[in-house]
Amino acid sequence: MSRPRVQVVWFKRDLRIADHAPLSLAAGHGPVLPLYVAEPDLWQQPDMAARHWGFICESLHELNEALAGLGQPLVVRTGDVVDVLEALRKSLQIDALWSHEETGNAWSYRRDERVRAYLAERSIAWHELPQNGVVRRLASRDGWSRRWEARMSEPRVVPPAALLTLAGITPGELPGPAELGLAADPCPGRQPGGRRAGLERLGSFLDSRGESYHTGMSSPVTAFSACSRLSPHLAWGCLSIREVVQACRQRRQEVKAQPVAERGGWAKALAAFEGRLHWHCHFMQKLESEPRIEFENMHRACDGLRELEFNAALFGAWCRAETGFPFVDACLRALESTGWINFRMRAMLMSFASYHLWLHWREPALFLARRFTDYEPGIHYAQAQMQAGTTGINTFRIYNPVKQSQDQDPSGHFIREWLPELARVEDRWIHTPWLMDEQVQRDSGCLIGRNYPEPLVDHMAAARLARQRMGGLRRGKARDESRRILERHGSRRGGQAAGGSKAIGGRS
Repeated sequence: MSRPRVQVVWFKRDLRIADHAPLSLAAGHGPVLPLYVAEPDLWQQPDMAARHWGFICESLHELNEALAGLGQPLVVRTGDVVDVLEALRKSLQIDALWSHEETGNAWSYRRDERVRAYLAERSIAWHELPQNGVVRRLASRDGWSRRWEARMSEPRVVPPAALLTLAGITPGELPGPAELGLAADPCPGRQPGGRRAGLERLGSFLDSRGESYHTGMSSPVTAFSACSRLSPHLAWGCLSIREVVQACRQRRQEVKAQPVAERGGWAKALAAFEGRLHWHCHFMQKLESEPRIEFENMHRACDGLRELEFNAALFGAWCRAETGFPFVDACLRALESTGWINFRMRAMLMSFASYHLWLHWREPALFLARRFTDYEPGIHYAQAQMQAGTTGINTFRIYNPVKQSQDQDPSGHFIREWLPELARVEDRWIHTPWLMDEQVQRDSGCLIGRNYPEPLVDHMAAARLARQRMGGLRRGKARDESRRILERHGSRRGGQAAGGSKAIGGRS
């Protein structure tokens, strides 16, 4: 008996049927086997966590519903993807593998290399298609923005009208987190996964929530509602970046058609939001073009700067939200509970770890990767290095944790929400509780060193020392390295390479 011929569509970080070129193109070449592989080795990597898997599982359930509605449910397998393909090949004739390109972590890159070798040995074609603005094998950043614009302006890909049902293929079941070796990771405020939730977030942002985006995105007091909250849906592909860009532009046209008096804050808010969407793929391109930055300093003059004196005790206190700086600790607790925090606070957390605690960026970056439900490797490591000052092309940004607290949470509302031990501390002490005298501490029910920790460092002295240590990166041979990095990774304005500190990379 001859084996049925199929086109295998491999879903990874693209959990949707809308605007999905591999699925639509594969359907034009014959019967489609839609495949998702739960890979235990991937989930044992130090940047992965159960909160990611929870979001993915919810998204996969919706994806399965959508595919079943077309005629062929999702096929789920657990194991190494090469082994899975070989097992399928024993009962099916795989004409081709179809997938989107992925700018993932180093493990996923090595996995893809093994898949490529496996398919080549068996003369099976692998069609990898772009799903965002990242360009494979990019020789120069010149003209990159024009390519991004061209991709974002293309019509969205329409799903196939129907898929042929494949007989005799068991759908399989999604493993639980424990089966993947994942530790318990309670995240009660995590955003739900799936395309429906993503479309709801997009609709509510463009219809109502987004009007205060440009004024409300910086403070965690307002950012949880003012920001789009689309980042996890973009990171795991429930929505495509193209459909979000196009929806934003359509809304901008609607606002533009309104009388000026009726526009409110929408024009500025939507312009700011689209600007952040531009940065999304700009940052992913950095890791695509130079994968080593997941592990190594982008600027080699930074080698040895922090690595040799990594303080595990300070790192542990930072991870536990026990720094003694209320705003920092409140942000860390909010992140633990919700899986999300706004960009300015992400930058502050990384800056505080890198400058005030003088920790090498790699371990804090891995910790935050496990905390962020919207973890996108292509964005994450470049931004971690930007906040740690190791890119050589961005301005050093040392966030003052007290000033940020006073500016972004002046009444202490956010602090008290996440640090109930400080609930009775008066407003004048809420940002610097260590300055309370002993009687005030008793009256507030918060004894420093007992109910809430003392500051880990003198933040002003630590910032001064960090500036001194980083000063050499702007002198001598280090400048040549900075120019190389700027040419390879810098944004282009007016045709010239440009560096800067303003970047949000899809965390909007």
